[in-house]
Order: sequence, then C-alpha cells, then structure tokens
Amino acid sequence: MTRALLLETPQDVPDGAGGSDRLWLPLGTLWAEVALRSGRVTGGAAGPSSVTAYRITVRGAPEGDPARPVAGQRFRAGPRVWRIEAVAERDPEGRFLTCFAEEEVAP
Repeated sequence: MTRALLLETPQDVPDGAGGSDRLWLPLGTLWAEVALRSGRVTGGAAGPSSVTAYRITVRGAPEGDPARPVAGQRFRAGPRVWRIEAVAERDPEGRFLTCFAEEEVAP
C-alpha cells in the first residue's frame, strides 16, 4: 500500500434555482494499492472517452466507520478520480477491502 488516496463522499446542495449541485467532501486519506483490471473506449455526446477499471485495496474498517469506502464515493489523487462501484472484504477477517472502481478520462 504505497499510494495515498483521498476518500470523498458526495453531498447535494441547493443551487438557488430549484436544482442542486454536487459537492465532494473529503473524509480522509487512505493508503492503497491500485491495480489495473481492464479498459475500454466509450462514446458520448462530448466525444470518445477512455474508461479504465481498477481494483483498489485499502485496510479494512468496520461497517459505518467513515474510513470504510462505500459504493457511490470516490478516491482522488491530484487530478485523477476513481468512482467506487462496489466494495468487498478481501479476506475472511476483514483486514483488507477491495474497491472496484472506474476512472474516466476524456481526451
């Protein structure tokens, strides 16, 4: 676990015009191991983008602990952002968690 990643959680706040804006609140820094799983190119309204799937391993934390990642949160390292899609315990004792995440990069 050689990479420091900032764990962030979303919070929707009113935008003053009847809608909302999404803010990302920092929860803390976790040391992680980041491993590539797969990659693909997708097409969208703004053009093609690269979507890469990763397996991110962090130390375990009890359910409900703010240091335990959950789906819908994200990791950040500088300009890079990984959206957490799912989280599973890697071992029976729960010492480590595997976060399945995706990073999208537009050219």
